[in-house]
Amino acid sequence: MSTEQSPPGSTDRIWTIPNALSALRLLGVPLFLWLLLGPHADLAALLVLGVSGFTDWLDGVLARKLGQTSRLGALLDPFADRLYILATLVGLLLRDVIPWWLVAVLLLRDAVLLATVPSLRKRGYLALPVHYLGKAATFALLYAFPLLVWGTYRGTAADIARPIAWAFTIWGTALYLWAGGVYLVQWRQVVTGGRP
Repeated sequence: MSTEQSPPGSTDRIWTIPNALSALRLLGVPLFLWLLLGPHADLAALLVLGVSGFTDWLDGVLARKLGQTSRLGALLDPFADRLYILATLVGLLLRDVIPWWLVAVLLLRDAVLLATVPSLRKRGYLALPVHYLGKAATFALLYAFPLLVWGTYRGTAADIARPIAWAFTIWGTALYLWAGGVYLVQWRQVVTGGRP
């Protein structure tokens, strides 16, 4: 049986440029969280988040152009996205920017999907294929987070950023839950003997 989520032509290679970019993104997570919570260096934290978003896009482009898609890359990329979302949620919660229930909803969705992994592995899958809804949800949330931070300040720009931030947050959360439902349907297809 196929090991899933790996793009066609992917390999077991570890040392590739896209994987190095994904590893760099992972190293940025603790730096981002420290900047957000320690010195409250919001501009620097948002810069780290922006660089992470750019390298997320770049590693996908390079993987396809250079023929360097890999199973490791297919796992690292969404893992880095989840870590940035988790780090941002924790940071914004501790700074009283977002309510606890929003964090609970997003984390509960990920916990439910994490519970499906053992049964997928048992059937030869590393993970389910990334769905465009999941990518759209991640995109919306990662746009919402910097705007939420910006909205904590005073002034016209912050007043404009605040409603836009919450629009992205609500839309991203809705897409995140919808994508979770799609993944559960795919998981059910796998465990009942079909293919996602």
